[in-house]
Amino acid sequence: MNQLLQNSYSQQLKMDSHLKYTDEDLIERFQNGDEQAYVELVNRYRDRLMNFVYRFTNDSEQSEDIVQDTLIKLYTHKHYYKKIAKFSTWIYTIAANYAKTELRKKKNRKTTNLSQMSSEEKDYDLPAVQPDTDKAIENEYLEKRIQAAINTLPLHFKTVIILRDIQELSYDEISNIAEVPLGTVKSRINRARIQLQKELKDCLLYTSDAADE
Repeated sequence: MNQLLQNSYSQQLKMDSHLKYTDEDLIERFQNGDEQAYVELVNRYRDRLMNFVYRFTNDSEQSEDIVQDTLIKLYTHKHYYKKIAKFSTWIYTIAANYAKTELRKKKNRKTTNLSQMSSEEKDYDLPAVQPDTDKAIENEYLEKRIQAAINTLPLHFKTVIILRDIQELSYDEISNIAEVPLGTVKSRINRARIQLQKELKDCLLYTSDAADE
């Protein structure tokens, strides 16, 4: 009997996997007790959240911790989600808040450490980067340059530019996540792109082609 029920449940899951549930459908199913819906949401968002958070922290281990905390909160606070908002907006807001909290902590630790260093310790030169002609190495170099340029942005610029140009979210979603008006979002994105153009002018990145209306 147990085997029959297990087979029936497996067949149902297999049938469900062919259905195109929206994120909102899945979170509703999870709220109603369907644990498999949670697994599907994790599968859909784990990598996207990792990419998103890494752009903030530039630290793989810390990013993994933040994403883990985000997915745990999804599990423990599932009933906090209300269908008036898109699920992606809700989950990105959780991740962004965790990431910004960690950035503030890191900034405070860095400020403390620098204040304790001697003047001799503060003077150092960054090693020059010599990009190889090999395409893979060149791409890696460009990726590091882009990440370094993003890291120079103020946090409120960094948040919107990552959400728009990397995660490709809509202006409305970004407005909800950042909790600022739509006009402010567009202004911040444009100003962030201008700053990135200056930082990356030798790479021919973030030209006017990157802008959108």
